[in-house]
Formats: sequence, structure tokens, C-alpha cells
Amino acid sequence: MSVTAITPDIAIDPALAHGVERDPAWLALKDAATALQQLQGADGAVAAASDLETARAHVREVIAAVHALAPRFPHDAAYLDALVVDLARWSDDGLGVPDFLDALVAFQPQRHRVDGLRHLVVFPMYTQNGSRARHLEALVCEVIWPEFVDRLEQTYTNRLFLSLRLLDFTPGYDTDSAVLFPETVAMREIPTFTWGAIFQDREAARFRRVVAAASEITKLDLPAGAAALVADQALAEQTFVMWDLIHDRTHMRGDLPFDPFMIKQRMPYFLYSLEELRCDLTAFREAVALERALSARIDDGDELDAAARAILEHAPLVQYAVIFDRIFRFAITGTRVRNYDGLGGQLLFAWLHQRGVLHWTDTALTFDWDGVPDAVVALGEAIDELYWRSIDRPKVAHWLAAYDLVASVVTPHPASRWAAGLDRDVLAGAPSGYTDAVLDDEFPLSMFYEALEKKMRTVIASTRGIRGTD
Repeated sequence: MSVTAITPDIAIDPALAHGVERDPAWLALKDAATALQQLQGADGAVAAASDLETARAHVREVIAAVHALAPRFPHDAAYLDALVVDLARWSDDGLGVPDFLDALVAFQPQRHRVDGLRHLVVFPMYTQNGSRARHLEALVCEVIWPEFVDRLEQTYTNRLFLSLRLLDFTPGYDTDSAVLFPETVAMREIPTFTWGAIFQDREAARFRRVVAAASEITKLDLPAGAAALVADQALAEQTFVMWDLIHDRTHMRGDLPFDPFMIKQRMPYFLYSLEELRCDLTAFREAVALERALSARIDDGDELDAAARAILEHAPLVQYAVIFDRIFRFAITGTRVRNYDGLGGQLLFAWLHQRGVLHWTDTALTFDWDGVPDAVVALGEAIDELYWRSIDRPKVAHWLAAYDLVASVVTPHPASRWAAGLDRDVLAGAPSGYTDAVLDDEFPLSMFYEALEKKMRTVIASTRGIRGTD
């Protein structure tokens, strides 16, 4: 068992909550929260006076269940105490727009990155890629933090990052959502966020199902490492933890333009495509570097310890995961309305194809694997160059340069105003005019992806609400 516990005065015993998803108190909490959701509006309030007493009864049921479950989560005692106070206050104040700031501030799961440790999480919140309504959601989750990730985090420091397994949940997570972010919680003010979590079991399970189907459809002979990921849920989960640990920290590292992407703002969606792809390609590049460095140590006669051997085992798997998740799942998941992850997948596929390391010939997909790492690294370097140069550019000039990079690889829509050259009145106007000129599907799917999407549509839809045990 790997442990990174920042508050050693609290006893950490993962066994206390094992099987909690079958505890009658959890099932009662889940039922009460689900019933309460039916009475809440999009803002989380219970608006109908006729529903108030029923809603209050459900809140009391939730509070009673939290009290019953709390002894199984001593590491979350401060949070669960604050949660009960926030629930009671919300009920007493008339069940208006909820405010769970105090409970959120008390919830500090990043302090206990202990493999197998479980958390009970209850908040009024929306779920990304799921419901936009701030309903009371409840879930039971488990930390994924193997020893080799603990070793990696010493180099790729990311104290805010938390990797989780989703065990049971209310309907807000019976969706495509694979994250737990504090900014989704209903609260009166925005605190300093100290953690962000990704459900790696869901990411891994989606990857395995989609890649298995896509490789069969495209007649791709998966390399042994990629085939192992498709066959083994635990191996895939750990690989995704390594990928996302490096990806997540990259958002605020590097030669970034003055106007960083992580600040919420309205801008052309292809900029988000490049930022997310930059972070993925950084994870890929670091995995290549780790694989080569550790292999060189073995060649020099060094004996690696268990954590280093695990890093060496997972480094090539991260590379396969980035490529196949991007080109198979990201590219054809979601609508064609400003789908920045979809565009990132299209961009990676086209870049590899145009550099001769990916081939679609005789209706079969093949890779020249010896050339793939350098080709992927080259795309990352092209985005890095764009960012470095944009430090000296005005915002909209950076936007134009970013468009040129994407359009040099992925063909824009024939009706694109950007591709034709924006009118002088747009160029001389406010940045909003640039964004308004971007088509919802500025970079449509290629003929390859149109055909693949039709064959994969049912598979993609089947991953909604998936968990690692499915």
C-alpha cells in the first residue's frame, strides 16, 4: 500500500470503509438524495412550497445516513461535521439556493493520498459532461495511488491532484462525467481550490471498450502493450493515473502566453483544443523520456527498485493510451458543437498520417511504431513554439496564429470565415467578433472519421455511466 498522508495525526485505515457501497445507510442516503433531486430546480433550490416538507424529510434522511456512516470515514470527520451543519442550515433557511462553502472548505481529500482509502462525498453540484443542474449528489469513491505514482509525484509535483475510483453514485454521475471538481459545488463565494479529482476507473473503462471496438473495426493489430491495457482494468487505471498526473500539472507550466488558458474566458474553441493536447503531449513526451532513461540505466547494469520498474512498465503504456484515447475516443465523442477534445483527436490523427507514421491503406489501420514517438513529440514542440512566440503577440494575433497551426493539419469547413480571411471590420473590432465568426463545427470530421463514427456510435453511447466493474 502506498501512502501520502499530510495529516499524520489522523488514523488512516482503508479497511474501515470497505464494502460501504452495500451499507444500508449508504443505500438510504443515495435513495434520499435521488428523491430530493426530483424536487430541486436547476439552481438547487426547492421552489414549490408544496414540496418543502417532503424535501425537508429527505434532508433529514441524508443527515441521519451521514451520521451513521461517519465512523467509517474518520479521515473526513471535519468535512462530514460541516456537511451536516450545511444540510441543516439549508433546510432551516427554506431550501433556497444551496450554499455548502463551509463543507467544501473542510473537505481536503488531497491530504490523504492513500491507495484504497475511501471517501463519502455529498454536495449540491453540477457534473461536468453530465447535468448542469446543481442537485444534491452523493457518491462513494476510492483513492488510486500506487507506490510508483507516489514516486513519480516527487518529480512531477502536483499536490492538488487526486485520482479516484467511482464505486457508487446518484444520477448526476450516471453520465459521461469523470471528474470531481470543487468549482462545481453550490457556494456563496469562491475559495482557493486545493484539490481536483479524476475518476480513472471510468476513463480506463471507456478507453478499454472503445479501443477494443475501434481496433476491430479498423483491423488494427494492437501492440502487446496496448492489448494489455484493453485486457486489464487495473493496469489501465494505473496508466491513466500516471498520464493525468503529468497532464494536470502542465496547465500552469511552460512558456505560456500572458493570457493563460486556464482562466475562464470566451475565446475560439480550437485554443482549448491546443491546450488540452499540449498537456497530453507533454505527458507523452515525459513518458518517452522516462522509458529511455530507465532503459539506459538497465543497459548500464543498474538494478531498478520496484517503483522504478513499475514506472518503466507504465511509461510505454501511457504513450499507447494517449494515442489511442485521442484518435479513437476523443475524436468521435460528443456533439460537433465547438468540440475541442474532438478536434484535438482529429489533429493528432492527421498529424501522424501526414508524417507517414500512421497509414489507412486497404481499409486497415497501421502504425510505424519506431517513428511514432518522434512524430508525436514534434507536434508537442510545434504547440510549444506557438506558445513561446505568443508571449510577444497581442491576444487576437495569437488566436490567428493558433488557427493557422490547426488549419495547416486539419481542413477547415469550406464556409469558414476564418479560413477565407476575416473581414477588416472583424479584425479591427473586439475579440468577441473573432469568436463569433468561428463555426460550431469549424473543422468537420474527415471521411475516415465520418465512417468510423457511424460504426462506433453505439459503442460510444454505451460508455455513459460506465464504471471499472462494468
